[in-house]
Amino acid sequence: MDRATYQRLYDALGTYEDVHRIAHEGHWDEELLFVIHTHRITRDATRRFYVVKRQIGRLAAQWRHGRSMLDIAREWRFPPVLLGQQMLGELGIPRKKVWGAFLHPESAPDARIRREVEALLAADPIYSPQGMERQRERGRQGEERLQRWLEKHGVGYRTEKDLRGKFSKTPDALLDEPIIFFGQKIRWIESKANFGDDVEMRKNLKRQLGPYTELFGEGVVVYWYGYVEGAESPPGILLYDGETFESITPVVPPRRAGAPAELHSRDHARRPHPASPPSAPGSAHGGSGAGPPP
Repeated sequence: MDRATYQRLYDALGTYEDVHRIAHEGHWDEELLFVIHTHRITRDATRRFYVVKRQIGRLAAQWRHGRSMLDIAREWRFPPVLLGQQMLGELGIPRKKVWGAFLHPESAPDARIRREVEALLAADPIYSPQGMERQRERGRQGEERLQRWLEKHGVGYRTEKDLRGKFSKTPDALLDEPIIFFGQKIRWIESKANFGDDVEMRKNLKRQLGPYTELFGEGVVVYWYGYVEGAESPPGILLYDGETFESITPVVPPRRAGAPAELHSRDHARRPHPASPPSAPGSAHGGSGAGPPP
């Protein structure tokens, strides 16, 4: 996607309603627009988290005088669940019970707070448990697409689960043997069920991709929802959008005789792992709201 189009979409996707409207009007993929909208909301929430937190005493006083938490969140243009978590903490609810109220509104201390929490959950498609599960499901689908591609081409690999405890950082697929992409030997592939703009790619490089090249050598990163035109990957890393990646047929050299056993999975063409049960929502976004979102 060219930068001008991306910036136009990023600026326009201020609310969840904008996602539906622009998808319909411009015939855009709705999940792509939701991913871009999520970038905007989470970054703004991170930037303003402590700004809101410093005002939470005054906002709690407004709530005590009858204003709803959702009304306050909308006035401040702040994610409803994050505002509610801060508010419940200010009202004296213990941290462990704060997220419990958002997981199970019926456990809220009283009827008013229960109604408030239900309204906040319904209005927050990103930080609610349902929103977090949507993000996890998107990630699972991306990993499954990668695994199907590897199996289609007979490429042996190990997953993060297989490699747990063996390396400090592990990619989504560490290949048993290098494959060739346009003359470059590829030893690992990372799946990103996301859109790669400049901010996202810098974050990924710092947290993940640099260490992968140091540990394993050259690799590929697939942004299934695309990336901004002109983005440059660091040396040793190839960058692809999902459609382009799935159209590539790699050169798969024959397995080397006598290769170290620890470099190979038990099965040359590994079958996908079944989807794991959802993890407890909240941990990826600061739990009870004691810290800023990612």
